[in-house]
Amino acid sequence: MRVGVISDTHDRLPTFQRAVALFRRLRVDAILHAGDYVAPFAAKLIAPDALSIPLHCIYGNNDGERAGLKQVLPNIVDGPLRLELGGRTIVMHHFIDWLKPADTAGADVVITGHTHEVVNEQRDGQLILNPGECCGWLTERCTVATLDLDTLKAEVVEVHG
Repeated sequence: MRVGVISDTHDRLPTFQRAVALFRRLRVDAILHAGDYVAPFAAKLIAPDALSIPLHCIYGNNDGERAGLKQVLPNIVDGPLRLELGGRTIVMHHFIDWLKPADTAGADVVITGHTHEVVNEQRDGQLILNPGECCGWLTERCTVATLDLDTLKAEVVEVHG
């Protein structure tokens, strides 16, 4: 099973659209968004009626218009979100520092965002993955990740126009 991982889209529609198009081309089986959409108009790109790919999503610290986001993304929740996909346990929270050891116990993969910095490494038997920033505001790079749940390997991908 291959999953698309994205975070920190921050209302930047051109990069967000390219990332969604990439996930469609790659035919990912699900998309995980680790927060900071910012406004509902941007979140509409991955709303259930616009996207035929299962979406699992959490709020970030810049998602102030929560009621509007909840209308667009009915399954959005506060992190940490723990889910089972492809026989693997995934924990997702916007910021890694907000996770407690009990939150990540038994997880195969821990997905975060917030820092806008790419992290793709094994720590204590877990894959720790931050896809970086999709918006490109801080680094001038739009990055997302694909995660192969069969091999527990992730690839960070720079999305170009």
